[in-house]
Amino acid sequence: MTDITAYINGQDHDDLESQQLTLCNPANGRASRTLPEGTPACIDSAVCAARQAFDDRRWSELSPSQRCEILQRFADLIEAESLELDRMDALDMGKPVSLSLFNADSAAKLVRHCADSISHVLGDVYASDKTTFVSQRRVPIGVVAAITPWNFPTVNALMKLAPALAVGNTVVLKPSENSPQSAMRLAKLATVAGLPNGVLNIVHGSGITVGRALALHEGVDMISFTGSTSVGKRMLQYSSESNMKKVHVECGGKSPHIVFPDYADLDEVADLIVQLILVNQGQWCSTGSRVLVHKDIEERLVEKLAVRFKTFVAGDPLEPSTTFGPLVNEQQLNRVLEYIEKGKASGATLVAGGQRILVETGGYYVEPTLFSDVKSHDRIAQEEIFGPVLSVIAFDDEEEAIEIANSTVYGLFAHVWTSGITTGMRVAKRMNSGVAIHASKPVGEGAGLALSMEPFAQSGLGVEGGVAGMEAYTRRQVIWLNHG
Repeated sequence: MTDITAYINGQDHDDLESQQLTLCNPANGRASRTLPEGTPACIDSAVCAARQAFDDRRWSELSPSQRCEILQRFADLIEAESLELDRMDALDMGKPVSLSLFNADSAAKLVRHCADSISHVLGDVYASDKTTFVSQRRVPIGVVAAITPWNFPTVNALMKLAPALAVGNTVVLKPSENSPQSAMRLAKLATVAGLPNGVLNIVHGSGITVGRALALHEGVDMISFTGSTSVGKRMLQYSSESNMKKVHVECGGKSPHIVFPDYADLDEVADLIVQLILVNQGQWCSTGSRVLVHKDIEERLVEKLAVRFKTFVAGDPLEPSTTFGPLVNEQQLNRVLEYIEKGKASGATLVAGGQRILVETGGYYVEPTLFSDVKSHDRIAQEEIFGPVLSVIAFDDEEEAIEIANSTVYGLFAHVWTSGITTGMRVAKRMNSGVAIHASKPVGEGAGLALSMEPFAQSGLGVEGGVAGMEAYTRRQVIWLNHG
């Protein structure tokens, strides 16, 4: 059994007063490690270390090229240990090591991108009168508390660490209590790369204890949270109850695929839909868990989806042949199974899956599950399940498709499948989310790491990704010079 400790001011830190949490390997259900539940004293130590490191400018006043060099070395070390980081994530939460999407190697590329983009975070010089010089520069916010979820542990940590550090902040990171290992390794790699002590600190524990304490802490200047919408709302409340710290929350989603009958190849549509819903066992916010399909092609598409739902290879996430691992823990297993029962009770047709599998392993495995004849107001069509459950909803025309797509509280992302560019643009402009219009099979990476995204509605607040995502970790400071 592995004991996980905090990492504060460049050193392991035992939270001796804390109760211990016991975590299980999701592939077999057996206890695998312990970590502290968290105490106010430990959290305060981490925040104080980050505050001292920010106030003495040991990191923010390094030149941009020096910060870039350290972050590039950090990326090198992540890349060198990518297989081990992927193994840690597989052991913690069941993400298969075979999954290349959002793995440690892609996380290293994210760090490189932020390092290379430091010089792209720009200020402004304003036209002014002959006796003044007015400028506005971007400065780091200060101490950032980053709270990350369990579904892609390495990538999720670096999606916050890389931009926050690149622009000069110090950070206290609380990884999910379900996936603590890779965050600890990242912190130590950052120290080896040359990140000054105190700039990056790690604390562990339950969200209700540690996450809440960080969000209420007067020494924290910004909270950056990824997780459920209900907890994201609490982060806003905690800010108002404390020091009005900046709040960035990336929350849930119920992303739709909208499939029109003019798209030429339904096999291409089915391939991507199933690929996305099976990624990480459906445990990600942009998985595309609703399929809105024109009634004229509904039956054909459902048949194609059902065939592809049988192609997964479930098993030990450490095995390279495994494409489909377990859910993160028993609580999530029960949550997904309960939603499947709700789907059956609503009158939807269970086309494929719906059962717990590999029970003999003790692991938390659920078959990929496909429902058709789903009504847009059904709970499985409205609520984020965070599991491999796909709901197919028929529509009559474009207007109804848009209405159904926008009918949830979320607004994260949507896919529109149509060969008609005019139709695609018309639909996209009325969507309450980001949109990908597929007029042909997607094959490229598009804008890649330069892409910035901002959620709509209850999917969150704030920009993530690209230079705009780095700027989200800065303030605008006006400097007005009167020179006579």
